[in-house]
Amino acid sequence: MTTKVQITELNNNGDARGFSFMAPAEALAFVGRMADVHLASMKPGAVRGNHYHLRRREAIVVLPGAKWSFHWDEGDGSSAQHRAFDGSCAVLVLVSPDASHAVRNDGDGTLWWVAISSETYDPAESVTRKVV
Repeated sequence: MTTKVQITELNNNGDARGFSFMAPAEALAFVGRMADVHLASMKPGAVRGNHYHLRRREAIVVLPGAKWSFHWDEGDGSSAQHRAFDGSCAVLVLVSPDASHAVRNDGDGTLWWVAISSETYDPAESVTRKVV
């Protein structure tokens, strides 16, 4: 069975100037045609997500910073899962259609992430299903 959510810690290729991360080729292949880019911040205690997409594949990169957790399921009727991160590295999360997902800022500072999607944003294409 293929999982609908894949999580990978990204290598920091930075130097004295700061962090530098590259999206792996498999992430770009997963998204395919890039149709939308979304950059967001989250205040401490905030949650973004708690929805799934009907068609859209999404590659989410959470940048180093605050502690956070990712919450997801594998489709309707499946149990919610979660994984916690200490904020020390960038993390890539690949999310397939029908996998509900959410990011929660569990730290004291602002959390930043960017999402690359295979489809343009359409609010009707995101369906609420809480996982956290």
